[in-house]
Amino acid sequence: MGVRVGRRSTGGTTGGRGRGAVAALVGVAAAVAVLSGCSGWGYEEDVCSKGEYPVLAVNNTGSACVADGEEPPEGMVRYPEGKVPQKVGDKWDEYWQTRTLDENGKVVELP
Repeated sequence: MGVRVGRRSTGGTTGGRGRGAVAALVGVAAAVAVLSGCSGWGYEEDVCSKGEYPVLAVNNTGSACVADGEEPPEGMVRYPEGKVPQKVGDKWDEYWQTRTLDENGKVVELP
């Protein structure tokens, strides 16, 4: 008959180690949620700085920001009312990634 050496399981808890591991996992999960924006605290970047408004290139890709009170530079126009991007990645920012305005102000698909 052999002798068994080692710890015998009593079916109880593993002491503080088990609780510590669970607490660590919960902390990591919370950090991932915050950093990934899952917690509702995601960062949104404005298209233009305060005191500026966005303009769109005519018959071309591209956009820029112009100081409030100034007219768009040559070759650029204001976005149509109601279709102005405000935040990077918002509905209108995405929309204008594949479209522009022609010289008559008509929305055209980019090639």
